[in-house]
Amino acid sequence: MAHIDVLDEGLALDAPYLVEGLPGVGLVGKIAADHLVEEFEMTHYANVLCDGLPRVAVYQEGDADLRPPVRLYADEERGLVVLQSDVPVHPQAATEFAECIDGWLDEHSVVPIYLSGIGREKDEEPPVLYGVASGEGHDLLSEAGVDAPAETGVVTGPTGALMNHAIQERRTAVGLIVESDPQFPDPEAARKLITDGIGPLAGVDAPTEDLVEHAEEIRDAKQRLAQRMGDGEQAESTQAKPLGMYQ
Repeated sequence: MAHIDVLDEGLALDAPYLVEGLPGVGLVGKIAADHLVEEFEMTHYANVLCDGLPRVAVYQEGDADLRPPVRLYADEERGLVVLQSDVPVHPQAATEFAECIDGWLDEHSVVPIYLSGIGREKDEEPPVLYGVASGEGHDLLSEAGVDAPAETGVVTGPTGALMNHAIQERRTAVGLIVESDPQFPDPEAARKLITDGIGPLAGVDAPTEDLVEHAEEIRDAKQRLAQRMGDGEQAESTQAKPLGMYQ
């Protein structure tokens, strides 16, 4: 049966922010989510056992415990929950996932922060970040100082499906879109998401020096997943695309 399997009932979550870390362009969402979980030493709060998610088990270096591929980590003190996914998720499954966790989102008054990269060739300029929203998310973006998009676009893949569901449910939600490398994992863009987006929105201060100092190691560690997503799984990859003036 599809459900959120809570492992730590002792954690009290009151209107937390949920940072979504599904794989996508530049792996910016996954890199940012993984960094937050590690930096804050977040608690493995729940397993996401929703229909449509890959029926696989994952394990980590130095740890024999098996885990499902999609999990929730929580930091009670910071009022923060992170969705961590170790596999690409098909957009259709993302819609089922959104419906699967609706009750949990409502029960805890969760405000989702969805993350996406928009492919831009790398140059000397820092990546640009902007925000989109549904419900009262516009006010949250304004308070956090996150600018609106400078062009018309569309968010595809699983994150696009989650955003679409938020619109249908009239849910307060925020989306952060950052310019990112279209071909390789992009720790710099993930750092931008954290420092200029997630941090101000959720009121958390996460050190990000490691994302810059160990950028090459992070790229190498994430490259295999990025290559797999590029070969036959591109439709499952979260990304933002400009639509242009004429569609």
